[in-house]
Amino acid sequence: MSDRLAVVTGTTSGVGEAVARQLLERGWRVVGIARRDATLRHERYGHIAVDLSDLTRLERDVEPRLSELLGEVGLRRVGLVNNAAHGGLLGPIANMDVAQLPAVLATNLVAPIWLMGQMVRRTPATTLLRIVNVSTAAAVRGFAGLGAYGSGKAGLRMAGMVLAAEVEEARPHGKQRDVAILSFEPGTVDTPMQAAARSSARETLPSVDLFVRLAAERRLLAPEEPARDIADFLESETASGFSERRYASCATSKPARSATLSVKICLPLRHTSGSGQSWSSCAASFAASAWNWSRSWAVHQLERRPCTS
Repeated sequence: MSDRLAVVTGTTSGVGEAVARQLLERGWRVVGIARRDATLRHERYGHIAVDLSDLTRLERDVEPRLSELLGEVGLRRVGLVNNAAHGGLLGPIANMDVAQLPAVLATNLVAPIWLMGQMVRRTPATTLLRIVNVSTAAAVRGFAGLGAYGSGKAGLRMAGMVLAAEVEEARPHGKQRDVAILSFEPGTVDTPMQAAARSSARETLPSVDLFVRLAAERRLLAPEEPARDIADFLESETASGFSERRYASCATSKPARSATLSVKICLPLRHTSGSGQSWSSCAASFAASAWNWSRSWAVHQLERRPCTS
């Protein structure tokens, strides 16, 4: 039995499924949470079929399972990947059907926060904990038509910062935890959500032409590419605290898919609070960096850009 356990949401397709496969190949035990039945079959994979927007079922079906798993003796490392997302409710805020908003926020914000709380509370204090919140450019920059989706992801980004601050605040009181949280933008990935975005009307999603063009030019990332980065972070010895990064792939001259891409990681923003710097000064410098970063990327942050060494 592996001494490494990961909980991954949205494991029936896209990045979530790719992350689960990566971790299984590396010897982890993986528990997947998704609306649909399992697509993975592996002796170290367990599946919980539940809609993340149903908080009652999370407490009834997921909480007891997490309590049992995280209570096992001998766990050396635990990971959480908040990947699942509700991509619906596209369109201008002025025309938004706010009756549908709670379901979007429940999936994109409330359930991930609930899972972070469960993992921090139930993971033994001596066990390393790594959390990845899969984010988006829309969490740091306003995109017309993505009000519901962007708001939920922005809230999750902030929740990760807050959790890191809370872990840091507990240190002077003798509660030493090795907890690292990453807000990770996977880039423009070839997923069912991307396909749905491309089918949107321009009145609903003004940036739809960009998504269509990226697909037509075969510039979408395969899910396996950012999945490797996520798995690497779960296995990292990085300092505790909050960090943020965006996956960027540097295209070669060949216009083919991921197999002919020269992959490199760009870190336009990465700030970690475990350096001894006070949290207040850390937060201030982080906020300034985040503002400059979000301004610089604009709409073209959805595209691949040349990486610098």
